[in-house]
Amino acid sequence: MAPHVYIEDLHKHVGQEVTLKGWLYGKRGSGKLHFLQIRDGSGIVQVVMSKAEVKEEAFAAADKLTQETSLTITGTVREDKRSALGVELGTDANSVLTVIGVPTAPFPISPKEHGTAFLMAQRHLWLRSKQQVAILRIRAEIVKQIRNYFDTRGFTLMDAPIFTPSACEGTSNLFEVNYFDEKAYLTQSGQLYGEAGAMALGRIYTFGPTFRAEKSKTRRHLTEFWMVEPEVAFMDLDGDMDLAEDFIVEIVKGVVANRRAELAVLERDIAKLERIQKPFPRIRYEDAVAVLQNKGKPTVFGDDFGADEETALSEEYDRPILIHRYPAAIKAFYMKRDPNDPRVALAVDMIAPEGYGEIIGGAQREDDLQALEQRIEEHKLPREAFEWYLDLRRYGSVPHAGFGLGLERTVQWICGLHHVRETIPFARLMGKIEP
Repeated sequence: MAPHVYIEDLHKHVGQEVTLKGWLYGKRGSGKLHFLQIRDGSGIVQVVMSKAEVKEEAFAAADKLTQETSLTITGTVREDKRSALGVELGTDANSVLTVIGVPTAPFPISPKEHGTAFLMAQRHLWLRSKQQVAILRIRAEIVKQIRNYFDTRGFTLMDAPIFTPSACEGTSNLFEVNYFDEKAYLTQSGQLYGEAGAMALGRIYTFGPTFRAEKSKTRRHLTEFWMVEPEVAFMDLDGDMDLAEDFIVEIVKGVVANRRAELAVLERDIAKLERIQKPFPRIRYEDAVAVLQNKGKPTVFGDDFGADEETALSEEYDRPILIHRYPAAIKAFYMKRDPNDPRVALAVDMIAPEGYGEIIGGAQREDDLQALEQRIEEHKLPREAFEWYLDLRRYGSVPHAGFGLGLERTVQWICGLHHVRETIPFARLMGKIEP
């Protein structure tokens, strides 16, 4: 039996007989020729089968193949400059086609156009399409780049709990669960626990699922998504912005270097990604308000920025922008006030270009015990739930900072997707929890 080779590795085996194991993605041909498109998860390759060159039973079996039939097939790898892979698989009298699994009904997702609602209902099957495979492979590459960035720079991965006894940023968008005889919540951020880790390990990052019960149906919102959250002791807001900027540049560079083929499948303009270089523009919140007012947006100091405002601010730049020093009143209780202007918090948001909105939110944390106690009281949060968090200020408090990056929004931007629902294998949206 010829050795099994994955499609992405076929270019290493030109002139050799190999075995493919996969599924029929598509088929065309005439009475004398079959052109089979075979996928195996690593790629799609064309298999050419001539009636004059293969055994009669192999040609007849190929004639009956339907979309998504699983199979194995042997053939010889040969160069084909018309192929995106640079190769195709040729067959001859020695080739063997073995059918593994025959679909019991026509595959629901045919080559014709389908509505999004239908495709989302068939998400478990839609994942097999060329575009969705490309997105998932780019997502995996982004995760790899994230981990590599922190792992090679002295950060320690620390896992934060998913069940939490209290809110991190207010209770209005939490999923409440029954935790035996107590009330608990699904985490909206690992940040508070990350701060504890930074006081122990100096530089840490958490990376895992988070949950927001926002009743939002925009193209940027999911109820379940993944966040990576670095936290660094002895770091201020400027250091936080430096870290976020360098982090994004390295992620994008890694994806462009390693996933050009997948970006091409999505017809992503790679030149726009190649322009993601340091430095990123840094804009004070007040200056951003002035920009929006000049653009005709009815924005005043104290307003939070929504999708329209973020898009307007990003229009003038070909790379992400860092907006910093937001009004303290619209930011979380744990963000430190600017000692030079107590109206504002030492907070920063990174806005992606091309209208993709906020991908990072971060801040220098309040390190003063009395100030943090006052913020907890002002936000009407249960003091007892945060005693452990206050301990971090009681025992060797230091300036520290961090940020959170939403993985799915980052995937959406890098892939150039209209809606965030395609960035995660099984999206959880308001009103949608299946399949």
